Amino acid sequence: MGVTCFTQEFTTSVAPSRMFKALILDSHNLIPKIVPQGIKSIEFVEGDGGVGSIKQTNFPEGGHFKHLKHRIDTLDSENLVCKLEKVVYEVKFEASSTGGCVCKMTSEYHTKGDMELKEEEIKHGKDKAMGLYKVVEEYLVANPDVYA
Repeated sequence: MGVTCFTQEFTTSVAPSRMFKALILDSHNLIPKIVPQGIKSIEFVEGDGGVGSIKQTNFPEGGHFKHLKHRIDTLDSENLVCKLEKVVYEVKFEASSTGGCVCKMTSEYHTKGDMELKEEEIKHGKDKAMGLYKVVEEYLVANPDVYA
């Protein structure tokens, strides 16, 4: 098994608690609403959103994947951290000096056998994640009372 790891971060004017609520705690409601062309629905197939819960993200017809499942392994609402497996995806929202936050993301791809991830596949995934985060940021800026 191989492991490929990368980190990325971006800064936003939105408070960390609002970004955490939107992107982690209530993503199953918000994300399909604001990007229906990219995500058809998100549902819990096990649990209620806490540690050990399994979420299934369903993509529109004709996409690269039909669906994706992930288990929530760490959910720390106090420190605004969530960790998922088996792409291990850790997201942390830290307050910035400007009143907004810095979103830090670390991804570890655990592949089976001799499978290798190509650099362009990793870049494509990073670009999609950043695009989603920016759409959520724009939505929260335009709707300052949501998740306040």
